[in-house]
Amino acid sequence: MIWLNGEIMKVEDAKINVLSPTAQFGANVFEGIRCYWNDEKQVLYAFRLDDHYKRLLNSMKMFRMEMRFTVNDFKKALIDIVKANEYKEDIAVRQTVFIDGFGSWFSEGPIGMFLAPIPKGRTLLENKDGYSACVSSWERISDRNISPRVKVGANYINSRMAQLEAKRNGYDTAVFMNSQGKVSEGPGSCIFIVREGKLHTPLLTDSVLESITRDTVIKIAKKILHIDVLERTVDRTELYISDEVFLCGSAMEIVPIVSVDGISIGSNSEGLITKQLRETYLDVVKSNITLEENWLISIY
Repeated sequence: MIWLNGEIMKVEDAKINVLSPTAQFGANVFEGIRCYWNDEKQVLYAFRLDDHYKRLLNSMKMFRMEMRFTVNDFKKALIDIVKANEYKEDIAVRQTVFIDGFGSWFSEGPIGMFLAPIPKGRTLLENKDGYSACVSSWERISDRNISPRVKVGANYINSRMAQLEAKRNGYDTAVFMNSQGKVSEGPGSCIFIVREGKLHTPLLTDSVLESITRDTVIKIAKKILHIDVLERTVDRTELYISDEVFLCGSAMEIVPIVSVDGISIGSNSEGLITKQLRETYLDVVKSNITLEENWLISIY
């Protein structure tokens, strides 16, 4: 079942005008929200809804969309559609606000919204040590052209080009450089490196999405694992000599990178700090560990 403009319907019945700006130009903003099933407690938790909706409203503002939805509208729609599907497993909810009608790429409205909850377990298969990555020949978008701070559908063409290039050349994924030639992020994910027991990640001003997962990882590292975290500009060559590298995002969670440009990272498998962060992250999102009281909302 899918939620579209206030109605719950079968996904095959959910229709959007093919001439709308969202269909023709990618004129939409969205959030990918994770919900986690705790089997022992028999509870489904939505993770960091308030933070997702704050970012969604910011995206709408920066994209100059009509502002007719509230945080309560967002929350009610998500809870209603997840309950309608009766999920008792980990899911990802795509919540998209789009420009409908017969306008053009510069239209500000009318706007609509859909929510699509989809079952989603771990990104990394148990029989795979991690991903191989290459430094992409494509430059990451910046605040001077199409800001990565706006989580808009059309931005992901940049990630698409890097990911397709990586796969075509035999890698699992890619790492972007920004316009200054410094490490930015992965396609749809933020990047961390480990050097001498410390966690390093590019600045939010290094052409990086203001990632909720990035913020969660930093807080877990500092408050639970007591690992030093440095937010700073990172050089390309640091990737090659790092002890560990991993990507993170709401969809992929935490995935280790075991090689970059064919150069092995650490022991060519998931590193100790990455493993600790990944396992602790899953405990936090499933309510086995409480880090922030307002991070989890019980759906049922």
